[in-house]
Amino acid sequence: VQLQASGGGLVQAGGSLRLSCAASGSTNSIIAIAWYRQTPEKQRELVAKITTGGATTYADSVKGRFTISMDSAKMTVYLQMNSLKSEDTAVYYCNAPGPFEEYDAWGQGTLVTVSS
Repeated sequence: VQLQASGGGLVQAGGSLRLSCAASGSTNSIIAIAWYRQTPEKQRELVAKITTGGATTYADSVKGRFTISMDSAKMTVYLQMNSLKSEDTAVYYCNAPGPFEEYDAWGQGTLVTVSS
């Protein structure tokens, strides 16, 4: 499985961005895709996760502002980020763990910068 992340950029506080994570390869083995983020000051943290069954999980810090969704036909996961804050500034990575730990795929990271 290979993941291609895109959609990052510079936005003012209060604005919105949508990140995309397109999967390719053995996509029929994917059971979930997650978004993580990382800054130089913090460890990588889970932002949101969606299973192929549609179940979602969010970090407390983004609940009510971010929405994760999946287009199964395209095997693409989106992260709609609204009401962005300066503390959302980070490199965002998408991740797809293999169902039996046979792989752990990561996208290349996309930078989100929120100016205050």
